[in-house]
Amino acid sequence: MAEILLSLTIIGVVAAITLPSLTGNINERTWNTQRKALYARFSQAISLMPALNGYGTFSPEQTDENGSITQSAVDTAAETFLTAGLSKVLKINNICDSEHFADCGVPDKVIGISGSVMFSPLPGTITDLQPKFSTSIANVKAAAFETANGESIVAYYNPQCRASNFVNNGSYTMYSHICANFVYDLNGNKGPNTLGKDMGYITALYPSDSVVVAPYVYNNKYWVEQSKDFEYVTKYCNENEGGGRLPNIDELQAMHYNERLLYPGGFGATLWSATPTGSGDNMFGIYAVAGVLVGNLSKSTGRAYYHCVKRK
Repeated sequence: MAEILLSLTIIGVVAAITLPSLTGNINERTWNTQRKALYARFSQAISLMPALNGYGTFSPEQTDENGSITQSAVDTAAETFLTAGLSKVLKINNICDSEHFADCGVPDKVIGISGSVMFSPLPGTITDLQPKFSTSIANVKAAAFETANGESIVAYYNPQCRASNFVNNGSYTMYSHICANFVYDLNGNKGPNTLGKDMGYITALYPSDSVVVAPYVYNNKYWVEQSKDFEYVTKYCNENEGGGRLPNIDELQAMHYNERLLYPGGFGATLWSATPTGSGDNMFGIYAVAGVLVGNLSKSTGRAYYHCVKRK
């Protein structure tokens, strides 16, 4: 009997040690599968929409010199985008306005990839999600919805989004290229409500010939030392992040839009992209995103950040 009890005790200890890890691995695999399936469904749905801009109405409140309201605010853009646009190509079960996210299963807090609580609850407007856009994008209220598969999703919609436009100085201005940004929770408010696990984001850029991206950002944040080149950074991502890579310019835009979901205080002043422009010594150009430099040079002229993303 003593031997049996000892054996059971050993089995219990081993189970207590290994079960959390085993459960975590199962959850990770499940979330990875669900993320890929959700991205595939969104990519297909967005491609079926003739255009992503122009849904609904947005006009801010107007006041006179005495502060009296002369025209009330009208904000139907996000909800109309869902009801008249996305719901035609994607199965949607329920739609909630920005005051009632919880009715669509949206969690009451979001934990970033650093482990910090980033929002509690999720912001109700575009510029609350990314304040750097406050002078460039209309502050449209968000709307939430539930899918037939049980995901809870908040949609941040820009009804005036435009197509890409490079300018002659080699910069790339992205304020108005984001048409719709979706922050999702794969299992509603059940937890752990953490970016990179059961939560993430999908971003649709450009009103026609749209691009849909969902970069999975690694937690590590690296400095680009002066004189390090693009090949060095690319190799470092691949070797130190298990096959990671630099984000392309569309992924970088999505990362910047959602930076307050990912890291406390955002990313910093500069980031590197894998999208090339120009030629020769300036092969990788510099991109201007929301007032900060985002992109890379063939060789870094100073210290800058770069982040690696996971391959799909």
